[in-house]
Amino acid sequence: MVEKLIALSLRNRVLVLLLAAGLFGWGVYALRRNPIDAIPDLSENQVIVFTEWSGRSPQVLEDQVTYPLVSNLQGIPKVRNIRGASMFGMSFVYLIFDDEVDLYWARSRVLERLNYAQRLLPEGVIPTLGPDGTGVGHVLWYTLKAKGMDLGEQRALQDWYVKFALQTVPGVSEVASFGGFQKQYQITLDPTKLNYYRIPLPDVLRAVKSNNNDVGGRKFEMSDMGYIVRGLGYIENIQDVENMPVGTYQSTPIRIKDVATVQMGGDLRLGIFDVNGEGEAVGGIIVMRYGENADNVIRAVKAKMQEVEKGLPRGVKFEIAYDRSTLIERAIASVQGTLVEEMVTVSLIVLLFLFHARSAIIILVQVPLSIAIAFILLEAFGVSSNIMSLTGIALAIGVIVDDGIVVVENAYRHLSEAQQVEEATS
Repeated sequence: MVEKLIALSLRNRVLVLLLAAGLFGWGVYALRRNPIDAIPDLSENQVIVFTEWSGRSPQVLEDQVTYPLVSNLQGIPKVRNIRGASMFGMSFVYLIFDDEVDLYWARSRVLERLNYAQRLLPEGVIPTLGPDGTGVGHVLWYTLKAKGMDLGEQRALQDWYVKFALQTVPGVSEVASFGGFQKQYQITLDPTKLNYYRIPLPDVLRAVKSNNNDVGGRKFEMSDMGYIVRGLGYIENIQDVENMPVGTYQSTPIRIKDVATVQMGGDLRLGIFDVNGEGEAVGGIIVMRYGENADNVIRAVKAKMQEVEKGLPRGVKFEIAYDRSTLIERAIASVQGTLVEEMVTVSLIVLLFLFHARSAIIILVQVPLSIAIAFILLEAFGVSSNIMSLTGIALAIGVIVDDGIVVVENAYRHLSEAQQVEEATS
């Protein structure tokens, strides 16, 4: 069989060369399409359902949120396992699907079932799906370098400008903010004054909620012109909160500032983010979408940062805290260097022992062609170019080279012996 295959290849040399060129071109195309990352994604194929119910204990969340969700999400096709976790104010449900299931098909099935399961939850509790990323999707961390700007202003800049701009980059699943203070209006009620004016606490809560709202009116015509009436009621400053009416006392309106103090403060924090021991900082984490090319996503995010930086206040700049592209580029450069070194070494060895240039050319053609075919298989089976797969290719180069040397030396010896027999008989 091997002899027939070799004979067929010798009789159709042009076809064999065209086939090799086609495989090499296909391999180059597969290399450009194959996702490049430094770390292999070995995480489970999962969908996360997150539910927030502020102020409730873990036991209450377990009984009223986590258990109803877990029991009603069972039965989804191709689900391997369902795990639930409850903590103070938050509930997590992890649905583990079979490895061959498409992630977005799984998310759509979970979303369909959530529409039915939500009716069993307490009023106002809305479960949401987690980002379509994995545990190794944190490809870039950045901080804002803003001297003279307080942490609250930095966090507001991150949440309301930088985050929205970076989320538009293709391949980015989420931009998670960290550090600083989330600004909020804080109302500190005085129980003595509430009791004196006979104003219950629910009336204060209802007044704050109803007064922070725009309302629509209607259109009317006057002097052949149309006018649209609407009410503007959104809170813009502390004075708007202080002047909200919460009730009356002896026909006198009682406002919030009469029964409470209002201030601008930060939300409760469970930790801080420090950079190199130099103080607190504000920044974000770029979470890559599942199956994307990490190197391309990082490049696109950096290009977008340059555009966003033009609109930042004077003196505010980005600083990269973690960048996986450095590891990715070094891993690729290592494999490329290994390939070149082994090709040169083998060519010199063949020339030194055989003194035959055409034999060295065979090795030079065989190694890159074999690697191109390897990338075709990586693309076909959905395996990314990472440290493990690229290292496997680098190790396989040695096997390919050894095989080439043995085959070339064996062919060279048989041809030499055949020539000697032919010369002896002639």
